[in-house]
Amino acid sequence: MKYLITESQLDKVIFRYLNSQDLIQIEKDERIYFVNSKDDEYAQIRYDKKDGWCYINHELVEKISSFFSLGESDSEEVIGKCVENTLQSKFTNSIDILNLPRHKFRVTTTYVPLGFRYDWLKIPSK
Repeated sequence: MKYLITESQLDKVIFRYLNSQDLIQIEKDERIYFVNSKDDEYAQIRYDKKDGWCYINHELVEKISSFFSLGESDSEEVIGKCVENTLQSKFTNSIDILNLPRHKFRVTTTYVPLGFRYDWLKIPSK
């Protein structure tokens, strides 16, 4: 049996899936890190408040791509939308909304060259 599902319906399903991961938000300096637990050394997602960039762990993109049969760029886009929606709702009743960039939300994935660890996703110890 085949089902037709709209893009917005698929986005909602993926948002629910990502929300069910119970990622914890850690704010340090001008960045928000989305981690699995507070003791993680590396984040799944990092959002830079200053420039609006959202960095996503490539393994998370691959996981979403595989599970929902999406291309990696589509997965990046929907993860970015989810982060943007989460942050918009977080800052709705807060003065911090002024810190959100007015330009378009930008997303990139942290592909890992040989010998390179996810430095963009490393959470500073301070």
